[in-house]
Amino acid sequence: MHISSLPPIKLKKILHDGEVRLALQFDFNQELINIVKNTKKYRWSKRLKIWHTVFTSSTLYNAENNFKAYTKIIKDPTLKKEVRGKVLRKRRIISKENKQVIKLYVQFLQGRRYSISTVKTYFTLIADFIEYANDIQLEELSHKDVERYLGEVFAPKGYSISTQRQLISAIKLFTVFYSNSKIDSVKLIRPKNSKILPTVLSKEEIIAILKSTKNLKHRAIIAMIYSAGLRISELVNLRIQDIDIDRRQIVVKNSKGRKDRNIILAQSMIPLLKNYMATYAPNLYFAEGRNNAKYAPESIRSFLKVSCKNAQIRKRVTPHTLRHSYATHLLENGVDLRYIQELLGHAKPETTMIYTHVSKKDLL
Repeated sequence: MHISSLPPIKLKKILHDGEVRLALQFDFNQELINIVKNTKKYRWSKRLKIWHTVFTSSTLYNAENNFKAYTKIIKDPTLKKEVRGKVLRKRRIISKENKQVIKLYVQFLQGRRYSISTVKTYFTLIADFIEYANDIQLEELSHKDVERYLGEVFAPKGYSISTQRQLISAIKLFTVFYSNSKIDSVKLIRPKNSKILPTVLSKEEIIAILKSTKNLKHRAIIAMIYSAGLRISELVNLRIQDIDIDRRQIVVKNSKGRKDRNIILAQSMIPLLKNYMATYAPNLYFAEGRNNAKYAPESIRSFLKVSCKNAQIRKRVTPHTLRHSYATHLLENGVDLRYIQELLGHAKPETTMIYTHVSKKDLL
């Protein structure tokens, strides 16, 4: 087979049925079509007249490296751009009987008092798995079906390790709820978590972010997250009545793991807090949007990104980065890990121990 005898393949990013896809565009050539078919990873779109698969960095890499042995590869500029159009989730094709089982599974999770976000995540993961195995009776589902799903769906779509761990947890709970299946939960092994060290900002970078944030409300939100080490969900749910300026105390209620905890209100935060309260006079929540509603987490992420850009900080900064920085700075100031664990609301000391790996004081 001569490379020159086959037409070049152009790799493009397209929007197909509401999903971002990687497309292979080339002039008609039966030999090349057979090569694409043999990979068993691409589908033919009659409407667009193009071969396509899910778009991830992994599928792009594989396409480029697999097909360059046969012909010339052309990378379209669309690969580096966002696809315009509304990305919609395709409607799942699930039988009525299985939909009823999924509905009861959600009620089972709610009865076990799992958080709203956990129920939502597990519902999505189980519904996707059952749709994949739609031709198999639930009673006949086995460990091999789970492995096949991981290999054919999770790996090609580039899901993270943490998402795969969540899927395994969701299926394990499903086997408890639906004991008629042949899935052996003991054989379901969660992959080990990635040992990635958190990004930490220096105290100077925190000050630079606050200085570059001109909006008073935005500055107060960023300062509160950092000075109290709050999760973003804790910030948006923080009520005015839970902030005691005189006692310099914040009560975080019903946080992760359905736990309450007390946090010290930083002395340096009080002048900014009083200024913010006098200017905006929030009614119920510390951070309120329109009509006194909870502030949207997406908005916080958005203006924090702008503030970091204005402060010329090139690190990838999220609201959780401020929490990481808070914990690391406490450790560098000599605060005992046991107290930091309490302030952060960690269930296990091992979770807090990660900050010993990024503490500048310990490294020096």
